[in-house]
Amino acid sequence: MSEVLRTPDARFVGLPGYDFAPHYLDGLPGYEGLRLHYLDEGPRDSRQIFLCLHGEPSWSYLYRRMLPLLVAAGGRVVAPDWFGFGRSDKPVDDGWYSFDRHRASLIALIERLDLRHITLVCQDWGGILGLTVPMELPQRFERLLVMNTALATGEHALPPGWTAWRDYCAANPDLEVGKLIGRGTPHLSQAERAAYDAPFPDVRHKAGVRRFPPLVPDRPDAPGAALSRQAKVWWKNAWTGQSFMAIGMADPVIGGPPMHALARVIRGCPPPLELAGVGHFVQEWGDKVVPPALASFAAG
Repeated sequence: MSEVLRTPDARFVGLPGYDFAPHYLDGLPGYEGLRLHYLDEGPRDSRQIFLCLHGEPSWSYLYRRMLPLLVAAGGRVVAPDWFGFGRSDKPVDDGWYSFDRHRASLIALIERLDLRHITLVCQDWGGILGLTVPMELPQRFERLLVMNTALATGEHALPPGWTAWRDYCAANPDLEVGKLIGRGTPHLSQAERAAYDAPFPDVRHKAGVRRFPPLVPDRPDAPGAALSRQAKVWWKNAWTGQSFMAIGMADPVIGGPPMHALARVIRGCPPPLELAGVGHFVQEWGDKVVPPALASFAAG
């Protein structure tokens, strides 16, 4: 194991809208010596668990607008930080991070917490990874709330927007996370933008941020591509749960066309909710997403 960094707790004090208690898992199988952070809000005995997965380069702070609405509806919300992000530990070696390692950590969390009756809530890498998991644990998943993301099957060349983003990250290893997220989310305050920087005191804490973009499977034999193709078949033919899709239509990379294509893959997915003027980080417009999603699920 390479050197591991842990962001000081003081960095997370007083973040706007984020007064949730931290929870930690130590010693997950295969991750001995690492501590994974997650939020766990709402009644522990709730019949419905919302498993909320963030993407690049965000962390569980992204769900602060959706989380209270889901809890108010009686749900339990579990929102982990991937290793390398948020309050989770951060190996400094870029080579530590891989598609399979992140995916396995999610499965380990689900099994350790024995999560059942799960609604998978995912966006960006939360979907690239998360959408490959229900086929492995089908008895644990009942519903899907999916926002701007993809199944990275490696069957087609990545669109120019993807490759431009990957190249930009490679050229900027000390990525200004808050500034970047604020660029596509103009209603954020300066304090909220700064909160996205909280997990990353310096460039050495940003190995996970650097690694996610080049990990997107871009060819059939890339790590994760075969799993994503299997998941595509599973969602099309085997999924029997409820689904709801919300699309941030102002997202220049994973906006309307790729999301409508994904909707056609997900068996029984109703027509997506198109959100004009909403960018890539759809969770930041959570009040436009949660009520119609819950209404759709209730209508059954």
